[in-house]
Formats: sequence, structure tokens, C-alpha cells
Amino acid sequence: MVDQSLYRYIDAEKKIKIDPEGYLVDHEQWDEQVARLLANAEDVELSVEHWEIISVVRDFYARYEMAPAMRPLVKAVQQALGDEKGRSVYLMMLFPGSPAKRIARLAGLPKPTNCL
Repeated sequence: MVDQSLYRYIDAEKKIKIDPEGYLVDHEQWDEQVARLLANAEDVELSVEHWEIISVVRDFYARYEMAPAMRPLVKAVQQALGDEKGRSVYLMMLFPGSPAKRIARLAGLPKPTNCL
């Protein structure tokens, strides 16, 4: 059994819990408002470009039932949005740090496998 005290609420009114790494505990609770709350917690203002990537990652998850690690993420973005946006440099500019992990968090998905 998981220690519930490890979780905290991103929105106490709606009872939206996140785990210690900032991922949603219940992925079914995700919507655009929740994404904005998660982004706000990370000091990120979601632009149209952010939403494009989030949409690609959510589509990837719907198809493969997993959040993509960096290489599959780059390939998925490249296929969906073209060569200019399907580059790790572009993703790092929008989602500094670890783009695959950060995008998965904001998209309400579990932590990508093979991401430390």
C-alpha cells in the first residue's frame, strides 16, 4: 500500500492529487485547467506551442499506453508537427530540464519509462 501522506493536492477543491514528483495520481482527472495548474506550479506559462506538444504526447499515450521517453518524443513530434519542431533543442527550449518528463507531467501522464 502506498503512503498517502506522500501525495499533495494541486487543487484541494477538486481533490486533484499529485505524487512527490508532480505527476497526477489519477490520470483521468486531467483537463486543460489541470494542465494550467500543473504548469503554474512549475512557473510555466502554456503557449500555443506548448499545447501542440502536449497534444502530440497525449495522442502518443492514447496509442501506445505509455508516455514517450526523449527519442520517441522527438520522433512523434517530428512526424506530427514537422522537422523544425521535432528537434530536441526545440523541446528543451519550451520545456527546460527534462522535456519528456516535464511534458508528461503537464499532459497528466505517468512518468516516461527510461527517464531518471
